[in-house]
Amino acid sequence: MDEIPILELRGVDKTFALNGARIDALRGATLAVRKGEFVCLIGASGCGKSTLLRIVAGFEQPSAGEALMWSKPISGPAPDRGMVFQDYGLFPWLTVRQNIAFGPSSRGVQRDRIAATVDRFVEMVGLARFADAHPHQLSGGMKQRVAIARVLANDADVVLMDEPFGALDAMTRERLQDDLLAIWRSTGLTVIFVTHSIEEAILLADRVVVMEPGPGRIASEHAIALPRPRDVASPEFNAVRRELGALLHSHHARKAS
Repeated sequence: MDEIPILELRGVDKTFALNGARIDALRGATLAVRKGEFVCLIGASGCGKSTLLRIVAGFEQPSAGEALMWSKPISGPAPDRGMVFQDYGLFPWLTVRQNIAFGPSSRGVQRDRIAATVDRFVEMVGLARFADAHPHQLSGGMKQRVAIARVLANDADVVLMDEPFGALDAMTRERLQDDLLAIWRSTGLTVIFVTHSIEEAILLADRVVVMEPGPGRIASEHAIALPRPRDVASPEFNAVRRELGALLHSHHARKAS
C-alpha cells in the first residue's frame, strides 16, 4: 500500500479578477508531497509558485480542485503549516525570544513548556546570545533564523518558504542554506521552498518542481539523486543545472513567442 502524502493538490485552479479581467494564476495543479520531503518550486515570475504556496498554507482557497493535508481538505491556516516570507514578518516590538514564543503562547501552551521550546529553537538556530534582542538589532540572516525558529516552535509539520533567502547577500544565503538543511535533517520536517535560483533548488531539494506561466501550471518534476552534501562545482551538479536551465529557457521562449 502506497504511503499517504502529507500534502496533495488535485487539479487545483486559482483565478483572480483584476480590473474586470480574469487572471488564471493556477490551472490543473496536481502535486503530492511525502512526509519529510524537501521540495523546491522554480519558475519565472507569474507562474503561480507563491499562489500554490498560499493555497497550501490555507491563505487562499482553490477556485477548483482540492488541496489536502493527510487527505483532509485544507480549510484555512493552522499551526501544522508554517510560512516563512522573504521580509521575515517578525513583530518589531517583541524580542527574539518573544517572537518565537508567540505561537505557543497564543495557543495557551503552559509557560514552562513554552520556555523549554523557545530555548531549544533559539539554540538550534544559533541565536542564544541574541535571545533578548529586538529585530532592528539583528542582521537579515539573523531575522530569517528567528522566522524559521518561530514556525518550528509552533509545532509545524510543514514549513512553506517563499524565497526566504532572496534578499540576503551571497555569503549569508549560503550559511542559511546549510543551516536549513541541518534543521530539516534533525527534525524530519516537510519543506516546500519557492526560489528563482536553479542552483539553490538543486542544492536543497529532494525534488524540483518546474512551473511555467500563462496560465500557471506544473510543467515537470525532477528527482535530485545527487548525494549530500552537494558540490555546486561538480560535473554532476552542473549537468542537472544545465538540464533545468534549458527547461526554464524553453518555457520563457514559448511564452514570449
